[in-house]
Amino acid sequence: MPPLDASMPPFDDRTDGRTNGRSNNDRNPDTVHKAIIFEDVVLGFEDVPVLDGVSFELRRGETKVILGVAGSGKSTILKLCLGLLKPDSGRIYVLGHDVTTMTEEELFDLRSKVGIVFQESALFDSLNVRDNVAFRLMEEHLPEAEVQKRVRESLSFVELEAAIDKLPSELSGGMRRRVGIARAIITQPEVLLYDSPTGGLDPITSTTIIELIMKQRDVFKTSALMVTHRLQDGFTLASHYFDPASKHMKSSDGMPSQDIRTSFMILREGKAVFEGSAHELGQVQDPYIKLFRRMFTALHP
Repeated sequence: MPPLDASMPPFDDRTDGRTNGRSNNDRNPDTVHKAIIFEDVVLGFEDVPVLDGVSFELRRGETKVILGVAGSGKSTILKLCLGLLKPDSGRIYVLGHDVTTMTEEELFDLRSKVGIVFQESALFDSLNVRDNVAFRLMEEHLPEAEVQKRVRESLSFVELEAAIDKLPSELSGGMRRRVGIARAIITQPEVLLYDSPTGGLDPITSTTIIELIMKQRDVFKTSALMVTHRLQDGFTLASHYFDPASKHMKSSDGMPSQDIRTSFMILREGKAVFEGSAHELGQVQDPYIKLFRRMFTALHP
């Protein structure tokens, strides 16, 4: 697992990342403190707008929770970060690189620094847990001893060492999701992209997955975007921290809010209609946001 980077700039709560509606043409993007920057991104398919002028920033070490109804453009943002889609206009910077201008070869190198956790885990059915987790390292032809060491470390992180020889069909849904996280972190990425990591899971298993995401945020300071349909998952991330001593999450009561590196963004019809902290999300009086809070709380308690 990656060591803590002493050179990483401290989390600066004064830079709140809210750029929606602001022109950035007159400045160079801050890629030292920001892991991902979207600048007025527009994308449509067959004249149907998917993203309409979306701007936001993901700070180093922060987890940004992206919420919205189906079809609002949440997962599209993750594909754009990976360069799997190109915007019609606007700029996207990932780890200091403008992915809108990069070649496929350049994107391949960048993707090695980005891990993704799919909603359904996307494991290879014919490969055991060990080979699923090690797949990217084997593609890079790393020495076997190094592969085995990092597989063990990644499975230890998600507490699945005992399942190393099992096939995906022998695992529960929650275990498969944890294998997906182990595979995403084995390359020691600087950025993680979570696509509905708790989708389809029961509340107890969902809490286990959120605790792992929190552990990655707090122990290794990994920057992350998390698309989710569960507002409660975001609130849990924003109100708890991972305690290495007990190896469990604890409530952040009494902890300065800037130490909990979690923010929220809500998409509506391709536009970012809210970006801010959990406290701000709970206080905002906009009618749509209030309806959104009630609807998501009712559907995904």
